[in-house]
Amino acid sequence: MLSEKGKYASATENRRFVWAEIVWPLILELNDVSFTLKQYQKKRDEVCIKKKIDVSTTSRGLVSLMQKEILLKENLLYSIHYRLIPYMRLRADCDYATAIHEVRIK
Repeated sequence: MLSEKGKYASATENRRFVWAEIVWPLILELNDVSFTLKQYQKKRDEVCIKKKIDVSTTSRGLVSLMQKEILLKENLLYSIHYRLIPYMRLRADCDYATAIHEVRIK
């Protein structure tokens, strides 16, 4: 029995956490499709304090979401994929599985 996850499982777990606990709530809070790095960091810090987890646990989560094209970066703004905008407008729950599914539909 393995006590530690492989690097791919950890990356997915980090991505899911960052999406569910930081990015999507931030999008709904701002009621906007985009946010700045400062806004992200403020939300991340709040979540980490509230959940009593180390900030390093969320490391690479943001970058990982960009690699999966759920988030896009343009200049100093991060924005959600255009297929996720209807979820934001409806203020719907958009979990990681839904987000990745929507982004992968071509």
